Amino acid sequence: MKFAVLVFPGSNCDIDCYKAVEVALGETVDYVWHTATDVSQYDCILVPGGFSYGDYLRCGAISRFAPVMSAVAEAAEQGKYVLGICNGFQILTEAGLLPGALLRNRSMKFLCHDTVLKVENNRTPFTRDYAEGEEIVIPIAHGEGNYYCDEETLAELKANNQIVFTYTNNPNGSLADIAGISNKRGNVVGMMPHPERATSNLLGSEDGKRMFTSILNAWRDQHGAASIR
Repeated sequence: MKFAVLVFPGSNCDIDCYKAVEVALGETVDYVWHTATDVSQYDCILVPGGFSYGDYLRCGAISRFAPVMSAVAEAAEQGKYVLGICNGFQILTEAGLLPGALLRNRSMKFLCHDTVLKVENNRTPFTRDYAEGEEIVIPIAHGEGNYYCDEETLAELKANNQIVFTYTNNPNGSLADIAGISNKRGNVVGMMPHPERATSNLLGSEDGKRMFTSILNAWRDQHGAASIR
């Protein structure tokens, strides 16, 4: 399986994502610059956290126009896996690959600490190695993590089981305690917490590792290969 980690000017979690794949999975992973126009060789695209283009205008608003995002949209349409983390989640909403928007935290402060998430949907390629209802420890680091959408969109998210993670103790004011969502097809997920920072107990938690093993196992099942345990 081949992973791509996108790199925008201002990305600062690209190395973390790269190392999560390299160390936790031992799979092929490449950095892909924001000017790239082809990601067809990759099976999963990771859109990392950071402050792409300095978060000017608003988070992700400039990045969504980067050449690589047209290629990411095409990959998502083909059913390939796309995971946006923190700023990556913001970029995916700005690009229209996920519904809703991320607003300033209710406290108007940058938050950086561990959070407890509840796995609401373990039937996605990103969460299959978790138990439904399981609580996991994943850190956050954001100033604009307050998820918002209109009532109609929220009803659709609930009806289609697109709410993937919720906070057990909402840190930022997110609507319905939402920490992560998927598209209707389930192959695109965005989340504000950082699973790539929770792949080893040396980092305080290894609960994020199963997001990456889930992706690999889903891909192996799709291609008739043995899953890892």
